[in-house]
Amino acid sequence: MNATDVIVVGAGPVGLTAALVLTQRGHRVVIVDGQAEGANTSRAAVVHSRTLELLEPYGVTGDLVTRGVPTPRFTVRDRDRVLVPVPFEGLPTRYPYTLMISQADTEAYLLARFEELGGRVLRPARVTAVAQDDSGVTATLDDGRTLRASYLVGADGMHSTAREQAGIGFAGGTYAESFVLADVRLHGGVPKGEVILYFSPDGLVVVAPLPDGMYRIVATVDEAPREPDVAFVQRLLDTRGPESEPAVVEEIVWGSRFRVHHRIAGTYRDRRVLLAGDAAHVHSPAGGQGMNLGIEDAVQVGEALSEVLDGAPDELLDAYAAARRPVAEKVVALASRLTRLATARAAARPLRNAVLALAGHLPAVRRRLAWQLSGLDRR
Repeated sequence: MNATDVIVVGAGPVGLTAALVLTQRGHRVVIVDGQAEGANTSRAAVVHSRTLELLEPYGVTGDLVTRGVPTPRFTVRDRDRVLVPVPFEGLPTRYPYTLMISQADTEAYLLARFEELGGRVLRPARVTAVAQDDSGVTATLDDGRTLRASYLVGADGMHSTAREQAGIGFAGGTYAESFVLADVRLHGGVPKGEVILYFSPDGLVVVAPLPDGMYRIVATVDEAPREPDVAFVQRLLDTRGPESEPAVVEEIVWGSRFRVHHRIAGTYRDRRVLLAGDAAHVHSPAGGQGMNLGIEDAVQVGEALSEVLDGAPDELLDAYAAARRPVAEKVVALASRLTRLATARAAARPLRNAVLALAGHLPAVRRRLAWQLSGLDRR
């Protein structure tokens, strides 16, 4: 039986962040992940201001900023008409923008820093059982090996084995709409320097810049194809995107479809098992909050565990669990409101856009959205 201080289940951005925090603070960590290295696709693409601030002490932010595309403006549009402009430039932070970067790149930088500090990831290996006792936790792997640690962090996503083994509930539901996601190369009338939500009468499409001249496209559709092609994405942009100068799709680099769930774990802690990221909360991608909220969880659970391992009372872990769940509830509510707006019935969309245009003229509305989307309201 291999002994360590903390077992982290999941080597996505959340698990890597928790492990990095603990390792940099002098603790032994083993990450277990079921995927082969590099198998992750680029689902998340947004890193917000607060996340960059939190990662700064751990030596990752500089690489992220160098690689990513700083995007200083978030805009809700109806075709070419601006409904709600949300500028980030005036925010009190060193990172007054949304940073667009693929999840694969974010993970690569986190992993490189973790390995630079001597960390390791066991993969491909799956945790099949978790047993707790008064002195620690034992994780059994799919090859029969066991790992022993003082604590275990479940950062293994919506279908978390760590959460299920701890007997923690995961209440919520699923939105009726399906979503299509594609990374594309395009040219034409997409405004520069913006993450754009097109709230057109035909439905929602999000267009956001990525490194290497690519764009991320996300759209609601009745039934998304398994692998969207150029013609499908082109139709979305033709009917929902810029109108006076249409955007022309040149190539689909990667695409998929997904359903959106909204769920929150009943608790973030069961004795020696703690949850973070999608294992604790899932919600709509509207506003790009998911990975960012998970990385916030990871920094806070890593710092709390570090103090407990150094001798602080383990009530600090209860404080982590008690503090993070209301934050998730607040973010899930914001994402749900944005999703309901995006997926309003067709007959209601013209009125919705008229109301948004009126609200968008109010500086207080723009400021509040900038604080919420950037995560700075969670400092």
